[in-house]
Amino acid sequence: MPHFLLEIGFEEMPARFLSGLVDESRAFFAAALAQAKLDAPAVTAFATPRRLVVSVPELAVTARQEEELVTGPPEKVGFGADGAPTPAAIGFAKGQGKDVADVFVMETGKGRYLALKKNTGGESALELLPAICLDMVKKLSFPKRMRWGSRDFAFGRPVHWFVALLGDAVVPFALDDIVSGRETRGHRIMGPGPFAVPTAGDYFAIIRDQGKVVLDAKEREAMVRSQAEALAKEAGGTAVINPALLAEVTGLTEYPVVILGRLDPKFLDVPREVLITSMETHQKSFAVENADGSLLPVFLTTLGLAPGNLELVRRGWQRVLTARLEDARFFWEADLGTDIETWQKKLESVVFLAGLGSMRDKARRLERLCGLIAEMAGKPEVMLEASQAGGLAKVDLVSDMVGEFAELQGVMGGIYIRRKGQSKSVSRAVAEQYLPAGPDSPVPPTLAGAILSIADKADTLAGCFGLDMAPTGAADPYALRRAALGICRIVIEHGLRLDLMELLQAALDGYGDAKFKVDRTRVLARLLDFFGQRLKAYFMGRGFDTLVVEAAAGASFTDIAQLAARIDALATFAAKPDFDQAVLTFKRAANIIRKQGVGAGVPLTGVVKEALLAEQPDKDLAAACEAVFPRYDALFDTGDYAAVFDLLYELRPAVDAFFDNVMVMCDDMDVRLNRLNLLKSLVDRLGRVADFAALQV
Repeated sequence: MPHFLLEIGFEEMPARFLSGLVDESRAFFAAALAQAKLDAPAVTAFATPRRLVVSVPELAVTARQEEELVTGPPEKVGFGADGAPTPAAIGFAKGQGKDVADVFVMETGKGRYLALKKNTGGESALELLPAICLDMVKKLSFPKRMRWGSRDFAFGRPVHWFVALLGDAVVPFALDDIVSGRETRGHRIMGPGPFAVPTAGDYFAIIRDQGKVVLDAKEREAMVRSQAEALAKEAGGTAVINPALLAEVTGLTEYPVVILGRLDPKFLDVPREVLITSMETHQKSFAVENADGSLLPVFLTTLGLAPGNLELVRRGWQRVLTARLEDARFFWEADLGTDIETWQKKLESVVFLAGLGSMRDKARRLERLCGLIAEMAGKPEVMLEASQAGGLAKVDLVSDMVGEFAELQGVMGGIYIRRKGQSKSVSRAVAEQYLPAGPDSPVPPTLAGAILSIADKADTLAGCFGLDMAPTGAADPYALRRAALGICRIVIEHGLRLDLMELLQAALDGYGDAKFKVDRTRVLARLLDFFGQRLKAYFMGRGFDTLVVEAAAGASFTDIAQLAARIDALATFAAKPDFDQAVLTFKRAANIIRKQGVGAGVPLTGVVKEALLAEQPDKDLAAACEAVFPRYDALFDTGDYAAVFDLLYELRPAVDAFFDNVMVMCDDMDVRLNRLNLLKSLVDRLGRVADFAALQV
């Protein structure tokens, strides 16, 4: 089986595009080959800033031949009363490349239909591959596309060449005036080429040895890491390797070379966070730290080639980074000379949202809301420090340092207020207020930080929804989905027993008489629905079955921590072998109450009258409920939802016997109402853990 290789050569592609291109091209080619019936044990893909490569080490020479059964129109449409084929039958045969004589009638589950058998496959790979290659080039997706010159098609960056080989044969295709061939190019400086590639299998040795290109991103990443760690060890420390930066520098180079530069020790007076941010953000460089976590006056940077004059290059990097750090040092010293009261006054002129006051107003709301959240959650021990953190949360927004390094907001606030006399717990809470920054970001580790983060996000959500700025479609300029998800994660991971409705109402109340564009009752309803959708997406994203999540959330979702525990318990219950039968039993009760409760004539209370228990199944079910309900309520109140679901097995025989032997909707209205109330008492308790009607089995 010959080796197939496709290389798309282009101008430098942004590093953030590469991972997606690798995954997409590999998946596309695997699917396209399978659809074309070209057998291939494996499909691999690689990307560098200047090329995307798809490799199929073993590809079938011809497409697999198969006989397919194709069905057409119904018999009565395909043949007339005289048995002659109609235009529908003739057209069906012609569309499949067959003669109408090949058509026959077959029985199906839906009746008698026309059918025929045809052979597919057998085409050579060299015939099929050009269209597959061309289709992939056209369909690859990018965050941003561009067109260049007079070309019609768009791509992430201008394309300069295609290499397409099946064994030693060129796979011919063209896109505008770019024609596939066997000529590749290497590293722009160290091995520019061009190089002729005799066979697909020869490509990898040529591109590495002559072109000086390391194709595999994992290998380039390992080179950066190992070189950085070795140089840091020589300097007496350990490299501070940010995974995101490591992935970025890996995507910026085709042949990574790490060098070590030195800094003036005076810069070490600047906080570690500032130094690392400046190195990583501005210079794509790694810091080096001691065993105690303090930074050394050195940095590690990644070049895209082996330099001819290492010292000259090193001095250039040192000069540029020094200029950046001089700015940071100036901002640090200037900020230390400014008192907190001055910053708070400046916040009065910083607009939060048009119509909703200043950032100073927001800080006042946070101070109040943090105290309320601590009280709601039953955490009075952090009420004072959380409130203090809320009042100081936004002071660093007007600092010189955050003006230069916006990504340090919150972090610098924590550092500054600690330096200006606040407690460690308050400063840590301020530093953690923007966590989590994304789905994979950690939540605030401290309780005060968690409460401040919840307050900040809830205040923003309330204000934006009040101004009718709820997310629509893909547009979410204020990151409100992330804010809601952040609140959910914090509550779950800290195990906080907060009522979501109370939290959101408190956030809305904080705006006082501010003029919203949406009625506040409607704002609260929309916020609750928004959180409900986010919670369902969150739990389904964690792998829980959709129906389990829907059923648990259908009971209630305003106590988020409780919802998480109920979903865990319901998922365990759903994994049991007799789950389906148990659900059918209790779902039947829920459906009867939902459908017949309104038609009962009077409101159902769930109160059962013993004198109206007319038959033994009535009495047995009432006795079972009386025995189980106190334990059920106690277990529910302690949060032992797994034990709650286990109790359903005690109730189920009595419920089954009740349904098998009595007619709920009997003629005697008093007995009917009593039976409905008996079921109502059962359904009310079931409905506290899950909406059984939502479970489809």
